[in-house]
Amino acid sequence: MNTARENTIAARALIGGLAAAGVRHAVITPGSRSTPLVFALADQDVITPYLVIDERSAGFFALGLARKTGRPVPIACTSGTAVANLFPAIAEANLSRVPVIALTADRPPRLREVGAAQTIDQVHLFGRHVRWSVDLPVPGPGAAAGFEAAGTRAVQAAMAGLPGPVQVNVPFDEPLVEPPADHPGAYLPPAGDLSLPQFPVPASPLDRIAGLLRSARRPLIIAGPEAGGLPVGALLRLADSLGAPILADPLSGLRAGVPDGAPVLDAFDAWFRSVPPPPPDFVLRFGASPTSKVLNQLLAGWSDAVHVLVDLPGGYREPNGTRPLVLMGSPAAAAEALAAVPAQAEGRWRGRLLEADRAARAALDAASREPCEPFEGRVFTELRDLLPPGATLVAGNSMPVRDLDNFFGLRQEPLDITANRGANGIDGVMSSAAGAAAAGTPTAVVVGDVSFLHDLNALWAAREHRLPLLVVVVNNGGGGIFHYLPQVAHTDAFERWFATPPGIEPARAAALFDLPFCRAESWPAFCEAVESWVQAPGPFVVEVRTDRRANVAMHQRAWAAAARAAAEVLGR
Repeated sequence: MNTARENTIAARALIGGLAAAGVRHAVITPGSRSTPLVFALADQDVITPYLVIDERSAGFFALGLARKTGRPVPIACTSGTAVANLFPAIAEANLSRVPVIALTADRPPRLREVGAAQTIDQVHLFGRHVRWSVDLPVPGPGAAAGFEAAGTRAVQAAMAGLPGPVQVNVPFDEPLVEPPADHPGAYLPPAGDLSLPQFPVPASPLDRIAGLLRSARRPLIIAGPEAGGLPVGALLRLADSLGAPILADPLSGLRAGVPDGAPVLDAFDAWFRSVPPPPPDFVLRFGASPTSKVLNQLLAGWSDAVHVLVDLPGGYREPNGTRPLVLMGSPAAAAEALAAVPAQAEGRWRGRLLEADRAARAALDAASREPCEPFEGRVFTELRDLLPPGATLVAGNSMPVRDLDNFFGLRQEPLDITANRGANGIDGVMSSAAGAAAAGTPTAVVVGDVSFLHDLNALWAAREHRLPLLVVVVNNGGGGIFHYLPQVAHTDAFERWFATPPGIEPARAAALFDLPFCRAESWPAFCEAVESWVQAPGPFVVEVRTDRRANVAMHQRAWAAAARAAAEVLGR
């Protein structure tokens, strides 16, 4: 048997199955055991491959690209610890419901558990974090059909029901590939389309929920984070039908591209802290748990309200213990079905909340632009007005996503706003943004200095593929979010073990990767830097230096101003 030829045939069949099922992008990491997969991707032009040299970065790159395009993105990697480095991105893809396909090359079974080099137990390595996992046989005569079927099934498993990651483990024996003179030429895999599942709403729970909704007088819609965004038009029609306001998380898709005057609240995290709204009697939730800790606490306390959770079959994203009624189906189908229910909301219920929220937003905008120390929240106030229509904005975890929630507000022009809020880690944020930029749209990512250090290899991918990626580093010398947590009172241990100032210079990191850099010493300088990038998008690092201790006081002043403005409207 010509082992090298069988490897080539099997790998091409696997990639052909992916292409036939609608895959159009892939990520390649360097290594030896994955050689047949690399050649199978390099020898065709239906699937566009991207090289990313670090597996952890590559996993998040694939995640960002898959989330942006809505199509599964495979990652081809070599055996051993390379596979384990994909785990953070796989965990995030699982919880964020993003279709990523790990194509993990492996040693043949005879070399497992005998001390062979670069060999670990990687069969079903990701456990329950993946939707489906398979360990394929070593390629041999007649194996091509099974490999092609595995590629097709991987796409189906990644997209059916709850979208998410899958693993295809592919053992290859040596020799891995034939000499150049004998290696077959380029091939053309079939270019199929992607079939997306549809989930209608079952009639039985819908009838029960509709009966409860008819008697609701203070209905409330929560639009939580959702990969790809929630259906804006369907939710706005539902809100108008019910007379309900929408509390829109910044990652819901309802903070940008919405018409002026839409019944969307966007400043609630700031003013709910000290001016909680009148309790609703019916809470209708779409998407994942909100970013706002304040809102989650209120949800847990609204025990007298009817809580309804809309989710895909098999999904259950409710950490607040509200014991909701669950309506299984796609968000669009559920919203359309519920919009047909006649409702009788109190006349001033929605209007008063919207008026209070608008007043709070004006107060937050004013507070963010006060002449004082550089304020971290203002980064998002400025980006709201500076980014071009159709661009992507990625927020890092810890403080950036919370500042996005408080200080971005609403804008009428479309903007794709996203973050890695499945597992909420600070790792891989820039790589996810680089993957989103690979889809072809200008992408800005805002991260803190610790998160920036965590993911420097993303800068290599941005340079290598000349991606339209703007990296905004809010450099406050450590983990600013810990100043808002109880640990801050432990002064002896706080700075060393929680604030953890990394002491890095983003300018030197940018220079290491030959990327243009700007330290914005003022807000006009920041705006000028962003505007220059908008005119000529490419890899660009912009640093904004802040004082994390001073920013605690500025945040508190802004929240207090928002609360006063809302309280005045509500007569409190």
